[in-house]
Amino acid sequence: MTFNEGARIDPNRVKVGGGGGRGGKVAIGGGLGGLVVVILALLLGGDPGSLLGATSGTDDGTIGSGPIGGLENCETGADANRDVDCRVVGTVASLDSVWGAELADQTGTPYVQPEVVLFSGAVATGCGNATSEVGPFYCPADSTAYFDTSFFQLLVDRFGSSAGPLAQEYVVAHEVGHHIQNQLGDLGRAQADPRGPESGAVRTELQADCYAGVWAHYADNQAGPDGGAPFLKPLSTSDVEDALSAAASVGDDRIQKAATGRVNPEGWTHGSAEQRQKWFLTGYQTGQVSACDTYRARDLDNPSGLTR
Repeated sequence: MTFNEGARIDPNRVKVGGGGGRGGKVAIGGGLGGLVVVILALLLGGDPGSLLGATSGTDDGTIGSGPIGGLENCETGADANRDVDCRVVGTVASLDSVWGAELADQTGTPYVQPEVVLFSGAVATGCGNATSEVGPFYCPADSTAYFDTSFFQLLVDRFGSSAGPLAQEYVVAHEVGHHIQNQLGDLGRAQADPRGPESGAVRTELQADCYAGVWAHYADNQAGPDGGAPFLKPLSTSDVEDALSAAASVGDDRIQKAATGRVNPEGWTHGSAEQRQKWFLTGYQTGQVSACDTYRARDLDNPSGLTR
């Protein structure tokens, strides 16, 4: 999915570095990347807390982001097409446009824009300090989604994802999906039931995938600010396949198979590759928040069965 070249985007919408500072309990609703390394640490006997650096809430907030260019040149859709950082800025603009129109209309809850931060290396957040190894993540304590865009290449090199633009945009949409869950009061279900094929964690992650699909449903026809052209051009079959590739590449079954040579559903926190694809497609095909109610799904392999 490419941006309309003349679409105007606001470079000040996304911040560079910084973040929410010290303190707070670990409540990171990491999605596509956010807990990938944590999963691997659990599988391989590591300490995931050492990656987040925030288990005690006593860190001094001194970790800062590494060098990253400013976003002042991210002003148009053409910039978003040529530069990965600007692509995040443009995707956030599109997400704001879609959810600003759809969330209140479909749920009665007005959309509140999340903060979005680009960083490199490490960053201090409202959930504590985090490094790039954690991948993209959402911190509910400061309502902020954090991205080190080097993860997009890691997604290709290590997990076999497509390198297409919608694969990257899907990552952003998934993390903002966690913000939607936070607004609707559902994000905490992941922490209450953190592991297993039917767990709250899996249902939370699959719902964020579905919300990413809802965004994609509207992204190429939702008017931009002041009634302007949509931020994004119409989706092609290839675009959708890019998003599905990204969703599948970090399914729990694929990660476990690569790490240990076997699949153990009892250790799942995000859902299988096939489930992640199916729930993204459910959101994309319906455009309905109500179709994403993974918590009522009787069978997570069958998104249409919402009568648990």
